[in-house]
Amino acid sequence: MTGSVSKRGSLRASLWLGVAMICATVADAAAAQTVAAPQLDIPAQTLSATLTQIGRQTDAEVIFAPADVRGKRAPALRGSYTAQQALTIALQGTALGVRRTPQGAYLIQGGGAAPGESGAGSAAAEIESADIVVTAQKREENLQDVPISISVVGGEKLRQTGASQLTDFGPYVAGLQVDSGGTPGQSTLSLRGIAPIGASTTVGTYLDDAPVGSSSLYARSPSFTLDLLPYDIERVEILRGPQGTLYGASSIGGLLKYVTIAPDLDDFSGKAGAEIFGIRHGEDMGYAGQARVNIPLVPGKLGLAASYAYRKSPGYVDNVQTGKRDVNDYRQEGARISLLWQATEDFSVRLSGLWQTIDAADTARIIEDLATGARIGDGMSSFYYLEQPFRKKLHYYAATLDYDLGFAQLTSASTYSRTRTMQVQDVSRIYGAVFPLFGAPDAGLSPATLNLDLKKVTQEVRLTSPSRGRFEWQLGLFYTYEKSGNDQLVNAYDFGGAPIAGLDPFVVGSLPSTYREYAVFGNATYRFSDRFDVTGGLRWAKNRQRFSQISAGFLLPPGEVPGRSSEDVVTYSVSPRFHVGDDSMIYARVASGYRPGGPNLTLPGVPPMVGSDSLVNYELGFKSMLFDRRVTIDLAAFYMDWKDIQIGVVVNGASALANAGSARSQGVEAAITWQPVEGLRLGASGAYTDARLAADMPAGTGGLDGDRLPSIPKWSGSLTADYSTAVTDTVGIRLGAGLRHTGNRLSDVASSPLTLPIRSYSALDLNAALTIDDRWTVRAYARNVTDSGGAVSRGLSTDAFGQPSHILVVPTQPRTIGLAVDLAF
Repeated sequence: MTGSVSKRGSLRASLWLGVAMICATVADAAAAQTVAAPQLDIPAQTLSATLTQIGRQTDAEVIFAPADVRGKRAPALRGSYTAQQALTIALQGTALGVRRTPQGAYLIQGGGAAPGESGAGSAAAEIESADIVVTAQKREENLQDVPISISVVGGEKLRQTGASQLTDFGPYVAGLQVDSGGTPGQSTLSLRGIAPIGASTTVGTYLDDAPVGSSSLYARSPSFTLDLLPYDIERVEILRGPQGTLYGASSIGGLLKYVTIAPDLDDFSGKAGAEIFGIRHGEDMGYAGQARVNIPLVPGKLGLAASYAYRKSPGYVDNVQTGKRDVNDYRQEGARISLLWQATEDFSVRLSGLWQTIDAADTARIIEDLATGARIGDGMSSFYYLEQPFRKKLHYYAATLDYDLGFAQLTSASTYSRTRTMQVQDVSRIYGAVFPLFGAPDAGLSPATLNLDLKKVTQEVRLTSPSRGRFEWQLGLFYTYEKSGNDQLVNAYDFGGAPIAGLDPFVVGSLPSTYREYAVFGNATYRFSDRFDVTGGLRWAKNRQRFSQISAGFLLPPGEVPGRSSEDVVTYSVSPRFHVGDDSMIYARVASGYRPGGPNLTLPGVPPMVGSDSLVNYELGFKSMLFDRRVTIDLAAFYMDWKDIQIGVVVNGASALANAGSARSQGVEAAITWQPVEGLRLGASGAYTDARLAADMPAGTGGLDGDRLPSIPKWSGSLTADYSTAVTDTVGIRLGAGLRHTGNRLSDVASSPLTLPIRSYSALDLNAALTIDDRWTVRAYARNVTDSGGAVSRGLSTDAFGQPSHILVVPTQPRTIGLAVDLAF
């Protein structure tokens, strides 16, 4: 213990020393900037005209774009500017749509394209350039300027590589761990080693401007993360570390944010594609089709974007118990429509609807023998008596209003979503095996059916000051209401499928709940000089919850036990930032986050509610572009204190929740890209994460001080290489390769008797594309080329008496080879 405390203290001291070193530069930096700024006023009209003239010089270092990346008009220039401010705008003017481009790289906006590259792929080119625009702080900023550790994955990049779900691209993001239940939509996320111990998620999920999923303890949110088809995604932003100040509850480890493609008000465009693919061990071919169209209904005023995508994936797991082959096939279907109305230069309205269905016949879980660890059958086999279907449907509606008041941007974001989830698990070897103990003549079949129904309303209103001023600020109000249904049923059937009289239904349980939250938040940045600034944020939130535990069936006594809770939580963040040069920045960050508590069972010895747990993150980071901006570096070291962890305990024979124990996670993340020659881009990313309990957990929970947290690899990383070139004026090619690696993990905390090791694995992915006449693109990809059989997830299954029975594994998807054709118009 002494050694671990010493290491934790020294790392935390180092991070605070970094904060102090940054703050110590403020006096010198401010003095230097005061001398350098001549006070020559330049009218806004003159500056705008000058920038427009620069924009016509396409070979210049800067390109003036009249529309920003979201398809809206760039904000009008107002007032006048000093010579220094004018120069800053000309060289860094992200608020005006100006983008600096690295030598030899293309930054494409407004439908233009590099030679030999389809205009439909412009999003990918932008994501792959050095100037990536993100909305991590709820304002558009250059990725390299944001004092947060962020990774961005472009939607076009996902499509090029054949990635169709979180488990496909998660290993390429430093510090992100994706565990799978065997289908898309059954995923658990961890960032920076903060695994979802307990009943609620530790990584928040946003769709554009609003959270998706539940913040309560009774909606199974950690196990069913939003998993979108990538066809209508502009990019995915992954924010590491707690984001409680701007994004609220349940983001103590970080945030995953889907940003969808916005309508273009000026240009008609579209794209359609078809794809076929095969998976090793599967007999059938998979196929997919998608189409997207953008229509400027009233040019410059009203635009419509619509899309549809369908994917049918073949199975590759055989069931040795029933003799059925390829049982885990699934289909995924999604549609989206978005309408953007630019009513005036200052006022816009964006309405959107998104619908997605995941329908899986069974899961990709396979079985390993408990005694030998060998996989049964052909190594991709299960032995269940019953099918285990999974279905998830999402309906999502959003309305975003933006009004430029001059002194600030007023934004209203309203959403309504409904998510329905159905999961069946075969527990015949657990419950069915003990039916004779309750009077049945023989063992039987026992399906366990889970039905979740989440209705969620969110409303956020915020005021955001213009960017690039000496003082930037943001104020907001947030409200959400959730109504969640959680119904569980365990049946008792004989082997002929008939209900067993007196035993069926075996267990009936329901956990309906409501969650209501109000929050006020603020964020501000003060620039002491052009090189040094400090950002700080504060959020106050109050939530009220109600739930009932309803039980029935043979095994449980009938009854209904209500509960309620209420709590207030404050989170904060502080981020000093110092620009070492034009393209290098050092930042520090101290930020907190929380997961809401909730009502508990009303039983003797059980506290009426479990409180929120909290986490504080200490971080020191460095971002830089070197060698004529050909090399991009993003480094971060972090230390995280997690306290009052919400865990399940047993009190007087009843299961309940409690706040117990603490944990810490510390490590380093790095992402480096290099463009050695025109058209070639090399990348490397990696993370070292040491996540452990910092105190003993209560007796019976299996965790001791120093235990590694479950599912977290110490080492993970990836290597990528992409090359594109123009063969002729109308033909271009693109080649890509990626190697992903996930290190050794544990299935549970180290001291638990049910813990299993999960061995490291690596997988190689390849892709290529041929583009003709900026319209036709033929893509080919091969994922997991070497057919690695590594385990994405691995755990121990027990019988009705708590004794180990067999090992459940979700393997890396076997080698998958696909061919696709896209037409852009």
